[in-house]
Formats: sequence, structure tokens, C-alpha cells
Amino acid sequence: MAINTTLNTVSGAYFNKQFYDKKLLETAKTRLVHASFGQKRSIPRHGGKRVEFRKYNLFTPDVDSLTLVEGVTPEGQSLSQSNVEAEVSQYGAYVEVSDLLDLTAYDEVLADSAELLGEQLGTVIEWVTRDAMCATTNVQYANGKTRRMDLGKTDVLTVAEIRKAVRTLKKNKARMFTTGADGSVRRPHFVCICSPDATFDLQNDPLWQDVSKYSNAEQIYTGEIGRLFGVVFVESTEAKVYRQTVYLKAKTGSGSATHNVTFATIPSEEARKYLSVPGNTLFYDGDLITIASYNEETNTLTLEDSITYGTIDAFYTQDAGALDQNEKAADIHATLVFGADAYGVIDVDGSGTMETIIKPHGSEGSGDPLNQRATVGAKVTAYAAKVLNPLWIVRIEHGVSA
Repeated sequence: MAINTTLNTVSGAYFNKQFYDKKLLETAKTRLVHASFGQKRSIPRHGGKRVEFRKYNLFTPDVDSLTLVEGVTPEGQSLSQSNVEAEVSQYGAYVEVSDLLDLTAYDEVLADSAELLGEQLGTVIEWVTRDAMCATTNVQYANGKTRRMDLGKTDVLTVAEIRKAVRTLKKNKARMFTTGADGSVRRPHFVCICSPDATFDLQNDPLWQDVSKYSNAEQIYTGEIGRLFGVVFVESTEAKVYRQTVYLKAKTGSGSATHNVTFATIPSEEARKYLSVPGNTLFYDGDLITIASYNEETNTLTLEDSITYGTIDAFYTQDAGALDQNEKAADIHATLVFGADAYGVIDVDGSGTMETIIKPHGSEGSGDPLNQRATVGAKVTAYAAKVLNPLWIVRIEHGVSA
């Protein structure tokens, strides 16, 4: 973006884009854990919004077909490829700065805005990458469970679960990382991204080796907290947690039958979105019910079929862990263990890097006739994330003790 370096003292004497870009990126990078380990790819400028990752399929090892007969030329093998496609998206946000604020604290406001926007956009990019990684079909449920809704608070992350994940990756011939964040050589390792709650449980094991015991010569990743059985652990506060989407209490008492349910509790934004989709289903007293409509103003749900209130007046989804006696589901954490090139992150010609965009007072022309508004914005021009090798990434789903 072209920068106007001749702004007057009132509107831009402190306008240093390089400084604010640095503030933005430094803040954002503290959030970028999941995005740090993907295979980096770029789309050439004017090359469209989609990128295709291609990989050769392995030849099948077979003793009989590969045994040569003296003097006989065998049939040749054909190369085959598989591909994965991803499409980039844009992300951005801005804040307005009034002329009065400009006259009193313009420079501090810009710096603070850059930090806040960096944290916001960094978190969004982290979520986009995390959710893409969690789309892997290679799932391991803790403590021998076979589905998410059976997991409870006692089914925590253990050393045994990590070892199982490593065994799976090795059997699937996943490549190990051999370099650090700066490209320096490291011992071959897999990477694990987990929540602080997960590491709290895992660190009870005496085999845990924290960063303080590492060799000083070894480069560590941002957020790296320890190592175990050839796995380097990196902690993220944005690690995926599967929470019950809807858990709401009704106003009407037990015994009455109705199509319309008015909730006594205010739903979350995620719950409101779910309730607003006709055809979505909920559970009530163990029975599956279907949503006809939802009125946000009255907080009233209309059902396709009538229900009779029971002793527990909770309406809920079963998209998290095991239910307690009140039908409240346990939160389930996703810990990711993966090898190199398990997933990719994509931008357009390097434009995935965040940038600050500052519009001084009066830049809107007739849209700001009294030069009262300036804006401080931040944008990620293009970004996407995609699992490339589902067998090289394991999602361990588990509960947490606290």
C-alpha cells in the first residue's frame, strides 16, 4: 500500500506504518501456534483464489509381482496422483479515531489499536487453522472410548494416549520435523498442540521433560513447554474445545404439554445461531425434538411436535462429552499430534501477512465534511489452511480434570 509521507502535523506527524505493522505482527504472532507448523504455499498473483496440492500415491509393495523371472521384462507401473484443493479468504477489522482523540493522544491510540487488532486477527487466523486441522478423520478417543459423547472428566490426556498417537503416526509413515522455528537442525520429532488444561494433566507423569531440561543449543518453538517420547509439546490457549452448543432451561414447569417453549436463560450467540435454523434438533428428557422456528425477541422456541414437560426442564444438544444428571455435557478437548507436511497454509503471493491500514482525518472527502473521523484497520489479504495428509495428524479427544 502506498504511504503518504507528507501528512501535516495534525493528521499524521506520528504516522509510521512500519512501526505499526511491527506492533500488529508481534502481537498476532503470540496467538499463532497452529499456523506455525503447516507446509507453506503461495498462489502466484493473478493465479486465482484456489491452490491445488498434489502428491504421488505410493506403489504397492508385493513380493510376488516384484519377483523377476530370468530373461523376462515385467510390466511397467503407472504413476498416479491425488490432490487436495483449498480456497483463500480475507479477514480484517478497523476502528474509528475521532479528531478530538487525535489531538490528545493520536500516537498512543494507533499503537494500542494495532496491538488490539493484531490479537483479534491473530486469534481468528489461529481458529481457522485449528478448525482445519481438527477436520482430520484420524481420531483417537481417550481411555478406550469410541465416541465423543462417552468421554467424561476422568478420561484425561495421559502418556499412554501420546504413545498411541505416536505409534499411529509411525505406522502411517508420517514424516518427522527435523528443524526448529528458525530452520536450525533439531532431533527428529513430532509436534503436539494442546490446551493448558491438557498439559496440567499430562505433567503429572514423572517422564515429562520440561523446557528447562533441554540442551541450551537446541532451538525451541514459540510456546514450547516440553517433550515426551519424541514429541515436542506446544501449548495454545486456542486449542479446540468441544462444548455443548445448547443447554437452556424452560420457564414453564413440569406436567404441561406445548409446542412453544420460552427459555428462562439467555442463549449464547452460538446457541442462537443453532436455534434459528429450522430442522435442527435438540434433546429433551432423552427424546429427540425438531426445531420449527425461534423468536429471539421473546426467547421462544417453536417445535414441530408438542412435548410434555418432565422433571428436568433442560433442552440440550449432544455434541460434546458425557451428560451429568442434569443433562449438562462435559467439555471435550482436542489435542493434535502430527508430523511434517500433515497440513498446509496458503496465501496469495505472500499477502497473507497482516498489514495496518490507516486513513487520516478528511480522507473520506465529502463523507467526512468536518474531518472528524480517521480509521485504523488491519487486514489479512488472503489465507487458508487445509489438511494434506489425514493419516499424518491424530486428533486425541479427551476430558480434563479441572
